[in-house]
Amino acid sequence: MSHINRRTWLQQASAATLPWLMTQPVPAAGTTKRSKLPVAAIVTEYTPNSHADVLVGKILEGFQQQGGVGPDLKLAALYTDQVPARDMSRSLSRKYKFPLAGTIEEAITLGTDQVQVAGVLIVGEHGNYPFTPDTKQHMYPRKQFFDEITATFKKYGKSVPVYNDKHMGYRWQDAKAMYDTSLKMNFPMMAGSSLPIAWRKPRLTLPDNCEIESVLTIGRGNFEAHGFHSLEAQQCLIEHRKGPTGVAAVETAQGKQIWAAEQDGKWNREMLQAALDVMPHVAKGNWKDILKDDSAFFFLEHQDGLKSTVSMANRLSRHYAVAVKLKGEHKPQATWFKLELNPPFGHFAYLLQAIEHMIHTGEPAYPVERTLLTTGTLDAIMHSLAADGKRIETPQLAIDYTHVSWPYTNQPAQP
Repeated sequence: MSHINRRTWLQQASAATLPWLMTQPVPAAGTTKRSKLPVAAIVTEYTPNSHADVLVGKILEGFQQQGGVGPDLKLAALYTDQVPARDMSRSLSRKYKFPLAGTIEEAITLGTDQVQVAGVLIVGEHGNYPFTPDTKQHMYPRKQFFDEITATFKKYGKSVPVYNDKHMGYRWQDAKAMYDTSLKMNFPMMAGSSLPIAWRKPRLTLPDNCEIESVLTIGRGNFEAHGFHSLEAQQCLIEHRKGPTGVAAVETAQGKQIWAAEQDGKWNREMLQAALDVMPHVAKGNWKDILKDDSAFFFLEHQDGLKSTVSMANRLSRHYAVAVKLKGEHKPQATWFKLELNPPFGHFAYLLQAIEHMIHTGEPAYPVERTLLTTGTLDAIMHSLAADGKRIETPQLAIDYTHVSWPYTNQPAQP
């Protein structure tokens, strides 16, 4: 059994670095004045409300994307892999006077003979890219972007922190290679979803070294693109438990298989109802009439024996929630991961502050191993779905890491 560990991680963020009061529409400015560090953004496309827009746009136009307070970062250069009809990058370049690079190397070096940026953002989400024929995984070029970035680092003898938006690749091999390269080259790396830092209603953080009896997460949408968000929401809670963090096997169910799995004890209604109870706008009616073939349940067997369920409950809910039953407690606890579903998509402002922290300090706000694990889990899930729910053993996901205490958006300040 292999264990994957990283450098010493930041154990707790300071209130001065990241205020997170719910009463504020955007993050407040830090109390320490510091210079804006230059970053390169490497994106698939830059269109309205794309991930490039809601992340890079906040560097250009402030957290509310209307001017005002923003991160202590500045966009040094932008590389866009595709330029669709709705592209924003060209007009923004003219407005804010940043260069549009023809290559990834140029975005990092600004056409010179050295690395000119303090950090690199990979936003490989959205765009016209193919899917794998059997598993229907979107083949975004995140690994290709990463390889060109690290080739530039090697060529000019300098590495800087790298953030990869969402999962680290559509296949496990890519994610593992990216992770290994970051360790070998010794540069800080972050990746993942915005859900771990989103609002939680009610507030919920599990105690360290807790023992968990049962977990059920509700998600919605595309099984890959949104299933990843569901896995990250679940993992950021259950990583606090006692014991190893890895995943030993996955299995899936769709349509009528969902109800057979219930009969086999793979999931239970109490946990699903507990998660639904904290969310708004839940569909009324018989669950069997609502959850059809566009819904799927993912069953995870963890290394420590914990069994968890991710319910992609399309048409039952359009939100994300996690229910957890701790050992010795009579009822499960649950929280809704609340997102801002309209511009400026405020949860991305808090994600950007975590990225900003890494670029300024050289310390990731939270471990990339979390997303290495969820990426590998998602890849196995997609293969299980394509194989009619087949159980897939995942010995490669014996990924052990230590969680940190980076706060979510409305988490109370620590004394």
